[in-house]
Amino acid sequence: METVAAAATAAMIASVRGDDGLVRPMWAATDPLMREYYDTEWGMPVRDEHGMFERLSLEAFQSGLSWATILKKRPAFRAAFDNFDPDLIAEYTDADYERLMADAGIVRNRLKVLATITNARATRALRDEGGLVDFVWSFRPSETPKPRSHAEVPTQSVESLALSKALKKKGFVFVGPTTMYALMEATGIVDTHLLDSHRRGSSGVW
Repeated sequence: METVAAAATAAMIASVRGDDGLVRPMWAATDPLMREYYDTEWGMPVRDEHGMFERLSLEAFQSGLSWATILKKRPAFRAAFDNFDPDLIAEYTDADYERLMADAGIVRNRLKVLATITNARATRALRDEGGLVDFVWSFRPSETPKPRSHAEVPTQSVESLALSKALKKKGFVFVGPTTMYALMEATGIVDTHLLDSHRRGSSGVW
């Protein structure tokens, strides 16, 4: 059984103080690209359709992979998918699919590529009901986690499960509850910054 002292030690090593004096979680402490993403993007509110669709798409591509892999490929993803414009992607043909599957700059997963096209069409259709952004934000919980260590950060929630089910009913795919929780974290709907992180509370939502 884990002792109180061991638990306290795990909580302490969950964060790292950088050479700039700022505290970050381990995953954002070393790689410069991840650190920049953490400091400027992750957890900040996304209120526009384009931004939400891009993040939903990239979170789907990240499934089973590291976020660092996706982040490094993000410029190539944007070039390949017309900067994640759902109107353009919704009109993709078989030729576009073949082009994407031949693009070594992105993750060439057949199901994920097709999911991006399917979700673009679902995003366009959802505009008749208020749009993707309001739909996703409507699943914001009444409170947010307060993790002291990475081990205390949830991987899904009641709300992410409900969002997953609701999006699937609207025709979206590759939107499982864990992927949707990651989306909620990335777009500021929940704040899972560790309590000692310099970014905790930076979204202005919580």
